[in-house]
Amino acid sequence: MIAAIRQYLVITGNYWAFTLTDGALRMLVVLHFHQLGYSPLEIALLFIFYEFFGVVTNLLGGYLGARMGLNRTMNIGLFLQIAALVMLAVPAAMLTVPWVMAAQALSGIAKDLNKMSAKSGIKLLVPDEQQGKLYTWVAILTGSKNTLKGVGFFLGGVLLMSVGFTSAVIAMAVALGLVWLSSLFLLRQELGKSKAKPKFREILSKSRAINVLSAARMFLFGARDVWFVVALPVYLHTVFGWDFWKVGGFMASWVIGYGFIQTVAPRITGNLESKKSAVLWAAALALIPAAIAIGLMVGWPPQWVVIGGLVLFGVLFAINSSLHSYLIVSYARGDGVSLDVGFYYMSNAAGRLMGTILSGWVYQGYGLEACLWISAGLVAMAALLSLMLPERHEAWA
Repeated sequence: MIAAIRQYLVITGNYWAFTLTDGALRMLVVLHFHQLGYSPLEIALLFIFYEFFGVVTNLLGGYLGARMGLNRTMNIGLFLQIAALVMLAVPAAMLTVPWVMAAQALSGIAKDLNKMSAKSGIKLLVPDEQQGKLYTWVAILTGSKNTLKGVGFFLGGVLLMSVGFTSAVIAMAVALGLVWLSSLFLLRQELGKSKAKPKFREILSKSRAINVLSAARMFLFGARDVWFVVALPVYLHTVFGWDFWKVGGFMASWVIGYGFIQTVAPRITGNLESKKSAVLWAAALALIPAAIAIGLMVGWPPQWVVIGGLVLFGVLFAINSSLHSYLIVSYARGDGVSLDVGFYYMSNAAGRLMGTILSGWVYQGYGLEACLWISAGLVAMAALLSLMLPERHEAWA
């Protein structure tokens, strides 16, 4: 058990270090290109490849993890993030939109390799009969990741103000390089490597539980990003008149709080009844964006409606996300776990991509209320799909 805890700490430490640089890099890119005169929508479009390649990486990364071992895919993810940071440490004249999009694509590949490896690795460190411990460990990893991503937002702003864009990305590349070197020696060899070499066609899941949960996850994350990625920051800036620093600080604080709720989700949900919990918490979440939209339409004070609604949405979304993260690890097969987890997070990335595109398009054409109604509909779809989930003991029957 001590060995398992040691490996858990190595995996979590890698994930934390990566997440700090991921959050900081996003804020650095947003603020730097804002200073160059790009609109919020144009800035958001810089991240399209980041999300698109997340879909591809999760689909193929699970296969690679089962073939090569999760230690290798995690270390490859760390190395690719270093490469993405180095790409951005070029003279300002070379920081064209295609170049930054390419760097973000590399960062998206790195992020999802790292996340898939971390989530899959935990499955292999906890005995199958200790589901409560598994839920707790997954919740801590997931929640702490999002909390640190919020801290990364602040870190990116501080680095940009203190040392500038180029020096900031170089400093992060050096720091992450030290983490990568440590991981090469500390992470157990052959972690997650499948005993039976999986065939390439096995990247598509054959489990009903995995397929249904993956579809629900896609709609869940599409529901968040359809108003959170582009619509909300632009709304806060244009309607509330907040300056960019206030928008960034508020968004970072929301992510930190969201991560904390994910960490304590097992205490909130109590005893797990996987199917029932997934349905009820998703149904409750669907009410929040609908209520915010109604409040705005009837003329209630928008700051109270949007900010209060966002807090409630964050709490319920964090619980749903943490519960889903536990369920995928619980449903996944022990041998070749990364195939199932990779397929699931492919759907997660597809949801983020869908939400990012819809967020800019719908907000520009129809406003925040339309984004919120679409969000409510997408969460409702996730709840309906959750009705089709089997109980855990039936998942691989």
